[in-house]
Amino acid sequence: MKLNLKRPIVFFDLETTGVDICKDRIVEISMLKVLPTGEEILKTKRINPTIPIPLESSMIHKIYDEDVKDAPTFAQLAKGMNEFLQGCDLGGYNLCKFDIPLLAEEFMRCNIEFDISDRAIVDVCKIFHQMEQRTLSAAYKFYCDKPLDNAHSAEADTIATYEILKSQIQRYENVSMLAADLKEVFPVKNDMQQLHKFTAQNCVDLAGRIVYNADGKEVFNFGKYKNVPVEDVFRKEPSYYDWMQKGDFPLYTKKVITRIKFRSSASAFMKVSN
Repeated sequence: MKLNLKRPIVFFDLETTGVDICKDRIVEISMLKVLPTGEEILKTKRINPTIPIPLESSMIHKIYDEDVKDAPTFAQLAKGMNEFLQGCDLGGYNLCKFDIPLLAEEFMRCNIEFDISDRAIVDVCKIFHQMEQRTLSAAYKFYCDKPLDNAHSAEADTIATYEILKSQIQRYENVSMLAADLKEVFPVKNDMQQLHKFTAQNCVDLAGRIVYNADGKEVFNFGKYKNVPVEDVFRKEPSYYDWMQKGDFPLYTKKVITRIKFRSSASAFMKVSN
């Protein structure tokens, strides 16, 4: 089947040095751009992470330090990758919790703004887990009726994810599902914006440290102030902002809390002025 696209969608997968969004780096990225015409453009790159790849990670994706020592760094590839992703929706497997936050960190280290506010994000993992509760390899076997060869290869996983989504749409078309915000039930359609409503996370900062509550306010999702509005915490305990800025939090999270802090300060100033 052909995806019903209003604009291109890029399916992507990362192989990395580990699973820490703040500290780990990309060693391989595969991106499959699907155009509204159905044309497919596949790009796969090995990347020198500039830090050692732990053996336990290499044993999973089979990429060792020797394999990437002469590969370009992310900084050398960042501009071209950003241009490739411009104007595209995003698709992947578990990309909301890991791939997008880690990719955003890599871009921010290169002073490139990776904006997702105007993109549909389709996480095949979320559809699969709600419908079937399985791993990527099992999902591929279930939906595509064939084994996934070379699992944990970024390219194989990326292509498999694309094929799974097409099969999911065929299998579940017009079956009702619950939106990620738990506020709406709608049928599965071959439409990226509608699938985005089902799979998109409720996070403000990508990493899930800050989320929206039922009233649409940004609240902390961890620690002693969990479920407390960020603005309230910063107003009552300004040092908490400083602690987070100095702490081991993703750069994107720090950017988000800075935006909230200055928005709150500006609002307070306007009230005083009036």
